[in-house]
Amino acid sequence: MAVRHVILARHMGIDRERRLMMPLIKRCVRAALDAENVDTPCEVSVLITNDAEIRAINREYRGVDAATDVLSFPMQDLTPSAFRPPQGAESPDTGLLPLGDIILSADRIDEQARRFRQSRERETAYLTIHSVLHLLGYDHTDEGADKRRMRAREKAVLAKVGYAE
Repeated sequence: MAVRHVILARHMGIDRERRLMMPLIKRCVRAALDAENVDTPCEVSVLITNDAEIRAINREYRGVDAATDVLSFPMQDLTPSAFRPPQGAESPDTGLLPLGDIILSADRIDEQARRFRQSRERETAYLTIHSVLHLLGYDHTDEGADKRRMRAREKAVLAKVGYAE
């Protein structure tokens, strides 16, 4: 039986067409969790917004006064490729393990899709998967093994949701 994860998806400051990306975002979150063998019911919060809002969030929480494509705020200290939930970290209200928050900029998705000559859907899928992997402990702070491992996982999950290179 599949593990039931809860994805709390909401939007702020975006048009109806961009709100239609929510089912794709949820599918990508679930695919990344499944690919990483996350067998504990988890909760992930996703907000899709615009450049102005993500800039304000980036400034407030990271001290960076600039818009960005995606922000990830992990709530657990996890090891990549070895999911083991911390004991007692489940929410007492829901019984779910809160993994963290993902914030996507619809404006950046559009701009990057044009720049990289790919569809808005593919860019949305990539950024969502990228962010979930951050919640699961992956990082890419240098050009070394960690970045290669993260990129390989991104490609594998993208292929699972129909966006193979």
